[in-house]
Amino acid sequence: MTDKPHLAAERVSARPGIDAPDHRGRTGLHRAGRDLDRNPDVVVRDVELTSRGWHVLRRTTFDYRRRDGRWVTQQRETYDRGNGSVVLPYDTERGRVLLTRQFRYPAYVNDHPDGMLVEAAAGLLDGDDPLAAVRRESAEELGVTLGPVAHVLDAYMSPGSVTERLHFFAAPYTPADRTGSGGGLEEDGEDIEVLELPFTEALAMVRDGRITDGKTILLLQWAALDGPFAPAAATA
Repeated sequence: MTDKPHLAAERVSARPGIDAPDHRGRTGLHRAGRDLDRNPDVVVRDVELTSRGWHVLRRTTFDYRRRDGRWVTQQRETYDRGNGSVVLPYDTERGRVLLTRQFRYPAYVNDHPDGMLVEAAAGLLDGDDPLAAVRRESAEELGVTLGPVAHVLDAYMSPGSVTERLHFFAAPYTPADRTGSGGGLEEDGEDIEVLELPFTEALAMVRDGRITDGKTILLLQWAALDGPFAPAAATA
């Protein structure tokens, strides 16, 4: 039995990520942002899905009312990779922190000497809540089972083009909490080295450029100014 012409045409015209699931099972990706009305000075006119790989690239047309009252039409491209979480495990008794080192091609292609970045353990939420995500990433990347975890802050790391909001956490650990080998998931292409560093050395690596990852710098500076290694914390 042959398909009815209109049914065959529907199948041919189905667009992955729009009116049919893409390879990650997503649909309606071209609609994200169309219903936003929280800002009366912004009216979204159109959202185009320009790329639907592992993450999503959109081109949005919107009207924007400038401070002088004039309305102008603008276009912006946004890269949607979902939100993420990052954590800094610390051991104040031994003055240590746990970080990772792994190859990052985008840094390598943009002037980093070898692409091997020293970072705090992090990952996308992938359906988990932020706290569950940092526990998952700590186990996978660092081999650490975290106890109490404190929320530090949330931040948009590249708001001009990337939608991601990153949730920052910190957690104490001891050598006994290192229950696994870490290293990440090979099936996800990860090959992660676990670094246990003196906190003073990690700060020195920020100063001399050995640590250039934004989220990691932010957490280390927080730990020095307001966190577990702040002068006030040491005298408490």
